[in-house]
Amino acid sequence: MKTPPPEGERRRLVQAALGAGLLTQLPACKPRSSQTLASDVAQLDRTAVAGVVRPASSAGVVAALQRWPGTVCVAGGRYSMGGQTRAEHALQLDMQRMDRLLWLDPETPSVRVQAGMRWRQLQEHLDPRDLAVKVMQSYSNFSIGGSVSVNCHGRYVGSGALAGSVRALQLVTADGRVLELSRQLQPALFAAVIGGYGGLGVITEVELDLARNERMARSVEQLALVDYPDWFNAHVLGRPEVVLHNADLLPPDFNAPLAISWSRSSAALTDARRLMPIRASHAKDQNLIWAASELPGGDQLRDLYQTRSLLTEPRVVMRNLEASLDAASLEPRTRRMSSYLLQEYFIPVAGFASFARTMAGILRRHDVNALNISIRHAPADNTSLMRWASEEVFCFVLYHKQRSWNAAEQYSSGWTRRLIDAALEHGGRYYLPYRLHASQAQFQRAYPQARQFAAIKQQLDPGNRFRNLLWERYLPR
Repeated sequence: MKTPPPEGERRRLVQAALGAGLLTQLPACKPRSSQTLASDVAQLDRTAVAGVVRPASSAGVVAALQRWPGTVCVAGGRYSMGGQTRAEHALQLDMQRMDRLLWLDPETPSVRVQAGMRWRQLQEHLDPRDLAVKVMQSYSNFSIGGSVSVNCHGRYVGSGALAGSVRALQLVTADGRVLELSRQLQPALFAAVIGGYGGLGVITEVELDLARNERMARSVEQLALVDYPDWFNAHVLGRPEVVLHNADLLPPDFNAPLAISWSRSSAALTDARRLMPIRASHAKDQNLIWAASELPGGDQLRDLYQTRSLLTEPRVVMRNLEASLDAASLEPRTRRMSSYLLQEYFIPVAGFASFARTMAGILRRHDVNALNISIRHAPADNTSLMRWASEEVFCFVLYHKQRSWNAAEQYSSGWTRRLIDAALEHGGRYYLPYRLHASQAQFQRAYPQARQFAAIKQQLDPGNRFRNLLWERYLPR
C-alpha cells in the first residue's frame, strides 16, 4: 500500500492543484482535527479522506490524477451505503459538476452524457422530445456514472440490468489515459467497468440506448405467494404491453404479494404532469413511513392509507412521470436516531417461494423493522463481468429501518449474513452497493468472477490507486 506523501510535499502538491483550479477542498494539509470526513446517504459511518476534487471535464479528472500521487476514490450521488465511494486517506473525486449533455440522437434513440449527471437531469432533456430512459432505478436521484458502476436495475420488464442499455463509456485510467470502451472497443474491459464500483478507473462519459415516452395505466392485484411466479409469467412476462412491474411483500407475514403493473394505455391521464417536481414536499410519504415503522398498529395504517389506495384508485400517467420519482419521499426526517437501508438478493426463478419464506422467517426471528420487500424480475445479464444475474432471477429488495448506533449495526450484520447464506443456498447472489456485512467466504461464493476482475485491475491499475472500502475488504490480492 502507498503511504500519504510527506507534509511538505503534500502542501506543495495542494498549492499547485489550487493554482490550476482543480481542488475545491483538500484539508489533508490542515491540522488533523479539521480533516475531511466523507460519508454516504446512510450516515452510519465516516471515512477520513485526503480531500475532495470536483472536476468539470475528463481533462480535469486527468489533471487531478496527474497532480495527486496517492490513492483515489470516486463519488457521485453517494447512494451506495457501505463505503463504495470512500477510502482512507484517498483523494475523493466528486463527479457532480460533470453533468453536461454531450449529444442526443432522437432517431436512434440514444444519448451521451457526462457521468455525473443525475437521471432527473437527463429526463429534463428527454421529455420535451417524448423520449425516456430505457433502464434506471425506480428513483431519479442517482448519478448515471454511479448507476453504471453498480450496474443498477429497475422495474423495466424484460430489460434487467443497466448493462444491457449501455452503448459505450469513457474511462480515465490510473496513468491518465482516456479510453473509449464498448462491446467492440476493448469489450473485456467494458464488461469489467460496468458493475466495477470504481475499481478500474473513473467513468467520465456514458452513452445509452433510450426508449419512447408513453402513456401507462396502473393495475394492482393481490396474490398468494405460491401463485406469483405463474401469475407473473402469464400476466407480465407474457404481455408485451407491460412496461413496469414490481410486487410488494408487506410485514409481518410477507406472504401476499401486491402485484403492481404499468401497461401502455390510451386512457385519459389522471395526472397531467410530465415530470415530478424537484424539491417538492414529501412530508405525507415520510410521515406514513415513520408511523408504519414506529407506531403500534403501523401495519394497519399502511394498509389503510397505502395498500387500499393502490387497489382502488385508477392512475394513468406518462412513463417519465413515474420514472422521475424522488428518493426524498423515502427519507427519514433525520438520521440521528434511525437510518433507512436497502439490501437485495437475486434468486433463480425455481427458488422464488422457498427463498421468500426463508427470508420472511429470518426477518421475523430477528425482529427486523422491515418496511417492505419489493420484488422485480431480471433476465440473465450477458454483458457485465461482475454480474449479479447469470440466469433469469427474481430480485428481492429489502427496505428496512435500523437505529443509528453501533450495537444496531452489529446486530444487523448477523441477520444479514443469514440472509446471504439463504440466497447462496438457493443458487442466488446478494447485491454489493449496501452495507459490508458479508464474510469473505460469502463474497467469494457469490462472485467467483472477482478473481478475473482482480487480474484485470492488476494490469490496468498495478499501483492499486483506485480504492474504496468495498474492494479493500473483498477483492482478492
